[in-house]
Amino acid sequence: MKSIPLASLSCTDKTIPLVGFGTAVYPLPLQPSQTMKESILRAIEIGYRHFDSAAVYVSEQSLGEAIADAIQQGIIESRDQLFITSKLWCSDAHHDLVLPANLGLDYLDLYLIHWPISSTPGKYEFPIKEEDIVPMDLKSVWKAMEECKNVGLAKSIGVSNFSCKKLQLLLATANIPPAVNQVEMNPLWQQKKLREFCERNDIHVTAYSPLGANGTIWGSSQVMECEVLNDIAKARQRTIAQVCLRWVHEQGASVLVKSFNEERMKENLDIFDWKLSEEECEKINHISQRKGCRGVQLIAKDEGFYKFSEDFWDGEID
Repeated sequence: MKSIPLASLSCTDKTIPLVGFGTAVYPLPLQPSQTMKESILRAIEIGYRHFDSAAVYVSEQSLGEAIADAIQQGIIESRDQLFITSKLWCSDAHHDLVLPANLGLDYLDLYLIHWPISSTPGKYEFPIKEEDIVPMDLKSVWKAMEECKNVGLAKSIGVSNFSCKKLQLLLATANIPPAVNQVEMNPLWQQKKLREFCERNDIHVTAYSPLGANGTIWGSSQVMECEVLNDIAKARQRTIAQVCLRWVHEQGASVLVKSFNEERMKENLDIFDWKLSEEECEKINHISQRKGCRGVQLIAKDEGFYKFSEDFWDGEID
């Protein structure tokens, strides 16, 4: 079983495994999936210890059940051997609604604000209807997130899809700074400016869509079809996925992978006993950059708070 390295998180004595197993599938399911539960259980057997979920993924129940089965079957001794992340959906991003969903667990290791917007309470939808999008009262929502940490519902708290500007706004009023910013990151969207900002402010970066999220409403095959990455993979006798994941790892970020194929689950952990050369890294550094998730699914066209992708990402889009 592969040993996965750890990184320390700020404002806590906790660590985060540097590879996590993602549980988002698209289109988003309407109810919990037996396939999801079985895949999570197999991932635990293979050696994954970090699992990423969210209220809108409808994966939290499956994750909770898989953890209970893993303990019952003796695969792990206790829930404490796992690192569980979940995310606050936009419809719950209101001060009085900020509570982690019930996974059948006593606590979350990490609880994130999923997006820097709010929407009409009670509607777990993606995309969000434009009439349901409202500006977030970030200060009050974060105060409620801090309360989740203070009472032990979450060991660490953080954000997802936050730009440098939005992180600055949060840091200006936060009593507990965010431990993590989970963002899109891959060789075709390297996030250098954001990573530098997060490093200066002791915010750990977790990368989602490390392979370009082909098959989602925002993703494409451009990462997996990139000629530079393909050439490196062939020369190293690795998969393109392994080259991408290794590159993210070498940037100091944790990375979320998702596959229900057992061989690919194993391949995605086989990134720690080799390194990219300086020449290979330089080639990757010169890949043309293109953001995949531009946020258009969350942007109201007429009445809403964010009029354009550039506004949503505060210009950090090209």
